[in-house]
Amino acid sequence: MVNFRTDLALERRDLYKKANNIAEEVEGLATEQETAGEDINITRVKVLNEAGEQAIGKKKGNYITIDIKNLKIATEPEIQKASEAVTKELKTLINNLVGPQDPVLVVGLGNLYVTPDALGPKVIQDIDITRHILEYMPDVLDKETTRSVCAVSPGVLGTTGIETLEILKGIVDNIHPKLVIIIDALASRSIERISSTVQLADTGIIPGAGVGNQRKELTIETLGIPVIAIGVPTVVEAATIAADSLDLFIKKIQDEAHSNDFLNQLQEEDKYEMIKEVLQPADYNFIVTPKEIDELIENMSSVVARGINFATQQ
Repeated sequence: MVNFRTDLALERRDLYKKANNIAEEVEGLATEQETAGEDINITRVKVLNEAGEQAIGKKKGNYITIDIKNLKIATEPEIQKASEAVTKELKTLINNLVGPQDPVLVVGLGNLYVTPDALGPKVIQDIDITRHILEYMPDVLDKETTRSVCAVSPGVLGTTGIETLEILKGIVDNIHPKLVIIIDALASRSIERISSTVQLADTGIIPGAGVGNQRKELTIETLGIPVIAIGVPTVVEAATIAADSLDLFIKKIQDEAHSNDFLNQLQEEDKYEMIKEVLQPADYNFIVTPKEIDELIENMSSVVARGINFATQQ
């Protein structure tokens, strides 16, 4: 069985293909790619059936990965362009699940005081909230064109003592939204994707799954209404960094030596598992985030918040 240790469906697909020497598409999956300018690549992975679910460990549904290059030094126009890509993909998912005036609850998971886990709460701060205005000041907004949007950041189990599912279930049962949009930080198997990738999924989310701290799932089965998950990878394992670094080292040696049978063989092997076996017994397989995480979280929270604001309104 493949040890994915990533929340991204696209990475799980690629890892499964590599582990099983599959050249074509994985049975039970359908994939399409698109570019939105020079710096944005969009990949849509659809899990079609049970075979696809078993292959990559993801529920049947749509998983959209938006890779954004050069986000560490992103300018305002680049952030806006990235948010437009999120808006387009998110709007399609929303329109497939609910009507144009159906109320939406936006949920920001994570801990505001731990930067790599602060994405959700920071996005909530920038969401355009309309529910209270429509209810208490109906003359201010046009009811025909404005969707009711409310938002909450429920905190984490360690500080509240309450499972996120329990909190959201109570809110859903009382305010009756037709759709929940959940934002959370994810784990990746690629250094390049840290805070430069957005994943959208119409299947909900299992918080903490990517880092082995799995909580109760937030899905249509548990909440009773459709759930769209928006995630951004903010951490990787130490074994991932070591494996990726080894890839770069091998490439450098190959470029200089032009040929080396041992290095060629080593590059084809799954170094992640080999390195993890060394690090795990000594508790050295840390979850790691880059030093620029503060700036990256600010950039990505702007991208996601703008994407949600434009996608939820007409």
